[in-house]
Amino acid sequence: MTRPPIPVVSYADLIGPTAVRQEAIATLGQALEDLGFFILEPHPVSPEVVRRAYQDAAKFFALPDAAKTQYSLPQHGGQGGFSNFGSEQAKGHTLPDLKEFWHVNRHSLTAPDSPWPQEVPSFRPVMTRLYEQLMACAEVLLAACSDYLGQPSDWLVAMASGGNTVLRLAHYPPVGQPAAGSLRAAPHEDINLITLLCEATAPGLEILTQDGQWLPIKTTPGQIVVDTGDMLQNLTNGLFRSTTHRVVNPQPSNQARLSMPFFVHPRPEIDLTPVDSLVDRTGGMPQFPPITAAAYLARRLGEIQVEPVG
Repeated sequence: MTRPPIPVVSYADLIGPTAVRQEAIATLGQALEDLGFFILEPHPVSPEVVRRAYQDAAKFFALPDAAKTQYSLPQHGGQGGFSNFGSEQAKGHTLPDLKEFWHVNRHSLTAPDSPWPQEVPSFRPVMTRLYEQLMACAEVLLAACSDYLGQPSDWLVAMASGGNTVLRLAHYPPVGQPAAGSLRAAPHEDINLITLLCEATAPGLEILTQDGQWLPIKTTPGQIVVDTGDMLQNLTNGLFRSTTHRVVNPQPSNQARLSMPFFVHPRPEIDLTPVDSLVDRTGGMPQFPPITAAAYLARRLGEIQVEPVG
Protein backbone atom coordinates (compact mmCIF):
# COMPACT_ATOMS: atom_id res chain seq x y z
CA MET A 1 0.00 0.00 0.00
CA THR A 2 1.32 3.47 -0.87
CA ARG A 3 1.48 5.66 2.20
CA PRO A 4 0.64 9.37 2.05
CA PRO A 5 3.61 11.69 2.56
CA ILE A 6 2.52 12.65 6.06
CA PRO A 7 3.28 10.77 9.31
CA VAL A 8 1.14 7.80 10.29
CA VAL A 9 0.26 7.15 13.94
CA SER A 10 -1.28 3.93 15.25
CA TYR A 11 -4.18 4.26 17.66
CA ALA A 12 -3.22 0.88 19.10
CA ASP A 13 0.21 2.28 19.96
CA LEU A 14 -1.35 5.30 21.68
CA ILE A 15 -3.13 2.98 24.12
CA GLY A 16 -0.30 0.43 24.24
CA PRO A 17 2.57 -0.22 26.67
CA THR A 18 4.46 2.80 27.95
CA ALA A 19 7.48 2.61 25.65
CA VAL A 20 5.34 2.04 22.56
CA ARG A 21 2.95 4.81 23.58
CA GLN A 22 5.76 7.29 24.15
CA GLU A 23 7.15 6.62 20.69
CA ALA A 24 3.70 7.13 19.12
CA ILE A 25 3.18 10.34 21.10
CA ALA A 26 6.54 11.63 19.86
CA THR A 27 5.53 10.90 16.25
CA LEU A 28 2.15 12.57 16.75
CA GLY A 29 3.58 15.67 18.41
CA GLN A 30 6.38 16.13 15.90
CA ALA A 31 3.89 15.82 13.04
CA LEU A 32 1.70 18.55 14.53
CA GLU A 33 4.78 20.75 15.04
CA ASP A 34 6.17 20.27 11.55
CA LEU A 35 3.13 19.82 9.33
CA GLY A 36 0.00 20.26 11.44
CA PHE A 37 -1.37 16.96 10.08
CA PHE A 38 -1.01 13.24 10.61
CA ILE A 39 -2.89 10.10 9.62
CA LEU A 40 -4.36 7.77 12.25
CA GLU A 41 -4.30 4.13 11.18
CA PRO A 42 -5.66 1.87 12.46
CA HIS A 43 -8.37 3.63 14.45
CA PRO A 44 -11.29 2.49 16.63
CA VAL A 45 -14.17 4.01 14.61
CA SER A 46 -16.29 1.24 13.12
CA PRO A 47 -15.95 1.01 9.33
CA GLU A 48 -19.57 -0.14 9.19
CA VAL A 49 -20.69 3.01 11.02
CA VAL A 50 -18.66 5.15 8.61
CA ARG A 51 -20.19 3.32 5.64
CA ARG A 52 -23.73 3.72 6.94
CA ALA A 53 -23.14 7.38 7.77
CA TYR A 54 -22.06 8.11 4.22
CA GLN A 55 -25.02 6.11 2.93
CA ASP A 56 -27.50 8.11 5.01
CA ALA A 57 -25.79 11.41 4.23
CA ALA A 58 -26.08 10.65 0.51
CA LYS A 59 -29.80 9.91 0.95
CA PHE A 60 -30.36 13.20 2.75
CA PHE A 61 -28.44 15.37 0.27
CA ALA A 62 -30.32 13.73 -2.61
CA LEU A 63 -33.59 15.18 -1.26
CA PRO A 64 -35.15 18.19 -3.03
CA ASP A 65 -33.87 21.56 -1.81
CA ALA A 66 -37.27 22.38 -0.28
CA ALA A 67 -37.12 19.24 1.86
CA LYS A 68 -33.58 19.96 3.05
CA THR A 69 -34.16 23.64 3.74
CA GLN A 70 -36.91 22.88 6.28
CA TYR A 71 -34.09 21.64 8.54
CA SER A 72 -32.15 24.90 8.47
CA LEU A 73 -31.68 26.27 11.97
CA PRO A 74 -30.92 30.00 11.75
CA GLN A 75 -31.23 30.32 15.52
CA HIS A 76 -28.03 28.25 15.80
CA GLY A 77 -26.00 30.45 13.48
CA GLY A 78 -25.27 27.70 10.98
CA GLN A 79 -23.87 25.45 13.70
CA GLY A 80 -26.69 22.90 13.72
CA GLY A 81 -28.97 21.25 11.18
CA PHE A 82 -28.75 21.98 7.45
CA SER A 83 -26.85 24.80 5.72
CA ASN A 84 -27.60 25.59 2.10
CA PHE A 85 -25.20 25.32 -0.80
CA GLY A 86 -22.92 28.37 -0.93
CA SER A 87 -23.79 29.55 2.59
CA GLU A 88 -20.19 29.61 3.83
CA GLN A 89 -17.02 31.22 2.56
CA ALA A 90 -13.46 30.99 3.81
CA LYS A 91 -11.78 33.80 5.74
CA GLY A 92 -10.44 36.41 3.35
CA HIS A 93 -12.30 35.08 0.30
CA THR A 94 -15.22 36.69 -1.50
CA LEU A 95 -16.63 33.61 -3.26
CA PRO A 96 -18.67 31.02 -1.34
CA ASP A 97 -17.51 27.44 -1.01
CA LEU A 98 -19.16 24.94 -3.36
CA LYS A 99 -20.77 22.81 -0.68
CA GLU A 100 -23.81 22.23 1.51
CA PHE A 101 -23.71 20.53 4.88
CA TRP A 102 -25.46 19.20 7.96
CA HIS A 103 -24.07 19.78 11.46
CA VAL A 104 -24.49 17.35 14.35
CA ASN A 105 -23.50 19.02 17.61
CA ARG A 106 -23.91 18.47 21.33
CA HIS A 107 -27.17 20.45 21.37
CA SER A 108 -28.72 18.38 18.59
CA LEU A 109 -27.73 15.17 20.36
CA THR A 110 -29.33 16.15 23.66
CA ALA A 111 -32.20 18.56 22.94
CA PRO A 112 -35.54 16.71 22.65
CA ASP A 113 -36.88 19.24 20.12
CA SER A 114 -33.84 19.12 17.83
CA PRO A 115 -34.94 18.36 14.25
CA TRP A 116 -33.58 15.36 12.36
CA PRO A 117 -34.41 14.41 8.76
CA GLN A 118 -37.57 12.33 8.95
CA GLU A 119 -37.06 11.21 5.35
CA VAL A 120 -34.02 9.15 6.44
CA PRO A 121 -35.14 7.30 9.63
CA SER A 122 -31.73 5.80 10.42
CA PHE A 123 -29.96 9.18 10.10
CA ARG A 124 -30.13 10.13 13.78
CA PRO A 125 -29.01 6.82 15.36
CA VAL A 126 -26.20 6.35 12.84
CA MET A 127 -24.85 9.90 13.18
CA THR A 128 -25.16 9.75 16.96
CA ARG A 129 -23.10 6.56 17.04
CA LEU A 130 -20.47 8.03 14.72
CA TYR A 131 -20.27 11.20 16.83
CA GLU A 132 -19.78 9.18 20.02
CA GLN A 133 -17.08 6.96 18.50
CA LEU A 134 -15.19 9.93 17.06
CA MET A 135 -15.38 11.73 20.42
CA ALA A 136 -13.94 8.72 22.23
CA CYS A 137 -11.13 8.56 19.70
CA ALA A 138 -10.51 12.31 19.97
CA GLU A 139 -10.10 12.08 23.73
CA VAL A 140 -7.23 9.59 23.29
CA LEU A 141 -5.60 11.95 20.79
CA LEU A 142 -6.07 14.96 23.08
CA ALA A 143 -4.47 13.04 25.95
CA ALA A 144 -1.50 12.21 23.71
CA CYS A 145 -1.20 15.87 22.69
CA SER A 146 -1.31 16.91 26.35
CA ASP A 147 1.48 14.49 27.25
CA TYR A 148 3.65 15.69 24.38
CA LEU A 149 3.13 19.29 25.51
CA GLY A 150 4.27 18.47 29.05
CA GLN A 151 0.82 18.94 30.57
CA PRO A 152 -1.38 16.55 32.60
CA SER A 153 -2.90 13.88 30.37
CA ASP A 154 -6.43 15.19 30.96
CA TRP A 155 -5.52 18.83 30.20
CA LEU A 156 -7.05 19.08 26.72
CA VAL A 157 -9.64 16.38 27.39
CA ALA A 158 -11.06 18.48 30.23
CA MET A 159 -11.18 21.55 27.97
CA ALA A 160 -13.20 19.65 25.37
CA SER A 161 -15.58 18.09 27.91
CA GLY A 162 -18.94 19.80 27.33
CA GLY A 163 -17.62 21.76 24.35
CA ASN A 164 -19.77 22.25 21.27
CA THR A 165 -17.90 19.73 19.15
CA VAL A 166 -19.39 19.45 15.66
CA LEU A 167 -19.67 16.58 13.19
CA ARG A 168 -20.03 18.11 9.74
CA LEU A 169 -21.58 16.06 6.93
CA ALA A 170 -20.37 17.93 3.87
CA HIS A 171 -21.71 17.42 0.36
CA TYR A 172 -19.84 18.79 -2.64
CA PRO A 173 -22.11 18.39 -5.70
CA PRO A 174 -20.70 18.13 -9.23
CA VAL A 175 -19.24 21.56 -9.98
CA GLY A 176 -20.23 22.05 -13.64
CA GLN A 177 -18.80 25.42 -14.66
CA PRO A 178 -18.09 27.32 -11.41
CA ALA A 179 -17.11 30.98 -11.30
CA ALA A 180 -13.43 31.66 -11.84
CA GLY A 181 -11.55 31.15 -8.58
CA SER A 182 -14.41 29.30 -6.90
CA LEU A 183 -13.41 26.13 -5.02
CA ARG A 184 -15.19 23.40 -3.12
CA ALA A 185 -13.42 24.74 -0.03
CA ALA A 186 -11.15 27.75 -0.41
CA PRO A 187 -7.83 27.81 1.49
CA HIS A 188 -8.52 28.03 5.21
CA GLU A 189 -7.47 26.86 8.66
CA ASP A 190 -9.75 25.04 11.08
CA ILE A 191 -11.02 27.06 14.04
CA ASN A 192 -11.11 24.41 16.78
CA LEU A 193 -8.64 22.31 18.82
CA ILE A 194 -8.21 19.29 16.54
CA THR A 195 -10.14 17.89 13.59
CA LEU A 196 -10.69 14.22 12.76
CA LEU A 197 -11.60 13.50 9.14
CA CYS A 198 -12.80 10.04 8.11
CA GLU A 199 -11.78 9.10 4.57
CA ALA A 200 -13.83 11.11 2.06
CA THR A 201 -15.68 9.50 -0.84
CA ALA A 202 -13.47 11.25 -3.42
CA PRO A 203 -10.09 13.03 -3.43
CA GLY A 204 -9.61 16.80 -3.30
CA LEU A 205 -8.02 17.64 0.07
CA GLU A 206 -4.70 19.48 -0.22
CA ILE A 207 -2.48 21.08 2.44
CA LEU A 208 -0.10 24.00 2.01
CA THR A 209 3.46 23.04 2.94
CA GLN A 210 5.96 25.44 4.50
CA ASP A 211 7.69 25.87 1.13
CA GLY A 212 4.44 27.09 -0.44
CA GLN A 213 3.49 23.93 -2.33
CA TRP A 214 0.05 22.30 -2.34
CA LEU A 215 0.31 18.68 -1.22
CA PRO A 216 -2.61 16.35 -2.10
CA ILE A 217 -3.66 14.09 0.80
CA LYS A 218 -4.79 10.73 -0.50
CA THR A 219 -6.42 8.49 2.07
CA THR A 220 -7.73 4.96 1.96
CA PRO A 221 -10.58 3.29 3.89
CA GLY A 222 -9.59 2.77 7.49
CA GLN A 223 -7.68 6.02 7.83
CA ILE A 224 -8.51 9.23 9.71
CA VAL A 225 -6.74 12.48 8.88
CA VAL A 226 -6.06 14.58 11.99
CA ASP A 227 -5.03 18.24 12.02
CA THR A 228 -4.41 21.09 14.44
CA GLY A 229 -6.96 23.90 14.63
CA ASP A 230 -6.31 27.57 15.34
CA MET A 231 -7.44 27.33 18.96
CA LEU A 232 -4.75 24.75 19.78
CA GLN A 233 -2.20 26.76 17.83
CA ASN A 234 -3.10 29.80 19.95
CA LEU A 235 -2.89 27.80 23.19
CA THR A 236 0.51 26.33 22.31
CA ASN A 237 1.93 29.65 21.05
CA GLY A 238 2.34 28.14 17.61
CA LEU A 239 4.22 25.02 18.71
CA PHE A 240 1.43 23.02 17.09
CA ARG A 241 0.86 24.36 13.58
CA SER A 242 -2.59 25.14 12.18
CA THR A 243 -1.99 24.48 8.50
CA THR A 244 -3.82 26.02 5.57
CA HIS A 245 -5.73 23.47 3.50
CA ARG A 246 -8.34 23.43 0.75
CA VAL A 247 -10.60 21.13 -1.27
CA VAL A 248 -10.04 21.53 -5.00
CA ASN A 249 -12.59 21.05 -7.75
CA PRO A 250 -12.73 17.59 -9.30
CA GLN A 251 -11.62 16.30 -12.64
CA PRO A 252 -13.94 15.28 -14.23
CA SER A 253 -16.32 17.97 -13.04
CA ASN A 254 -19.30 15.62 -12.65
CA GLN A 255 -17.77 13.89 -9.60
CA ALA A 256 -19.60 14.47 -6.30
CA ARG A 257 -17.83 14.25 -2.93
CA LEU A 258 -18.92 13.59 0.66
CA SER A 259 -16.74 14.14 3.70
CA MET A 260 -17.27 14.03 7.48
CA PRO A 261 -14.90 16.27 9.47
CA PHE A 262 -15.27 16.15 13.25
CA PHE A 263 -14.35 19.52 14.79
CA VAL A 264 -13.38 19.15 18.47
CA HIS A 265 -14.15 22.36 20.39
CA PRO A 266 -13.40 23.47 23.95
CA ARG A 267 -16.08 24.87 26.23
CA PRO A 268 -16.81 28.57 25.58
CA GLU A 269 -15.21 29.81 28.81
CA ILE A 270 -11.85 28.10 28.20
CA ASP A 271 -8.89 30.50 28.20
CA LEU A 272 -6.81 30.07 25.05
CA THR A 273 -4.02 32.39 26.17
CA PRO A 274 -0.64 30.84 25.24
CA VAL A 275 0.65 28.73 28.13
CA ASP A 276 3.82 30.05 29.78
CA SER A 277 5.75 26.79 29.48
CA LEU A 278 4.89 26.58 25.77
CA VAL A 279 5.85 30.22 25.26
CA ASP A 280 9.24 29.24 26.67
CA ARG A 281 9.46 26.37 24.16
CA THR A 282 8.71 28.73 21.25
CA GLY A 283 11.20 31.52 21.77
CA GLY A 284 10.00 33.16 24.98
CA MET A 285 7.58 35.71 23.48
CA PRO A 286 3.79 35.27 23.14
CA GLN A 287 2.89 35.09 19.45
CA PHE A 288 -0.87 34.84 19.91
CA PRO A 289 -3.38 36.91 21.92
CA PRO A 290 -5.10 36.17 25.23
CA ILE A 291 -8.67 35.22 24.32
CA THR A 292 -11.47 32.90 25.39
CA ALA A 293 -12.81 30.14 23.18
CA ALA A 294 -16.18 31.92 22.94
CA ALA A 295 -14.60 35.17 21.75
CA TYR A 296 -12.34 33.34 19.33
CA LEU A 297 -15.21 31.37 17.83
CA ALA A 298 -17.41 34.46 17.47
CA ARG A 299 -14.63 36.31 15.67
CA ARG A 300 -13.89 33.46 13.28
CA LEU A 301 -17.54 32.77 12.50
CA GLY A 302 -17.88 36.41 11.55
CA GLU A 303 -14.92 36.07 9.22
CA ILE A 304 -16.55 33.17 7.37
CA GLN A 305 -19.90 34.97 7.11
CA VAL A 306 -21.67 32.94 9.80
CA GLU A 307 -23.42 34.83 12.57
CA PRO A 308 -22.40 33.79 16.12
CA VAL A 309 -25.00 32.04 18.23
CA GLY A 310 -26.77 34.29 20.68
